[in-house]
Amino acid sequence: MKNKAVFIDRDGVINNDEGHYYIYKVKDFKLNPGIIEGLQTLQDAGYKLFVITNQSGVAKGEYTEDDVEIIHGHFLQMMFDNDIRITDIYYCPHHDSVEDCDCRKPKPGMIEQAIDEHQIDKKASYLIGDSDRDIEAGNAASLKECFKVEKNSSIVSVCQNIAKL
Repeated sequence: MKNKAVFIDRDGVINNDEGHYYIYKVKDFKLNPGIIEGLQTLQDAGYKLFVITNQSGVAKGEYTEDDVEIIHGHFLQMMFDNDIRITDIYYCPHHDSVEDCDCRKPKPGMIEQAIDEHQIDKKASYLIGDSDRDIEAGNAASLKECFKVEKNSSIVSVCQNIAKL
């Protein structure tokens, strides 16, 4: 049996990125309101949770993959402390100006990799993002539905909606 999943963008959806072009320091990583409640709702409804994020600052030399891993470790611990299990985090360290790739959103590479690696039923899976490129990636991966939310806002109502579907 295949799993159902929700793919969630990081900066602007999970964490607040106001006033920052890149979030790569733990001190700057602040959860948006309602993230714990929203992800708990999805988890309780049986969804596997994935973070899908472009991290082009790596390609541009602004920060390193180690910096990304430290932030993700911090986030995973925050979720663990709240009994939320993130199935996996996928990030694209590339940028078109430095090198081309298949993973940078709006391309669906990261989502397709997760679908393959975790036996995900894309017709029972969703995406939550705050940009057109997020939505384009979800649509290109043939997910059931993609939800565009306002940057740095609560996703609780969207999560409740998905949980009822």
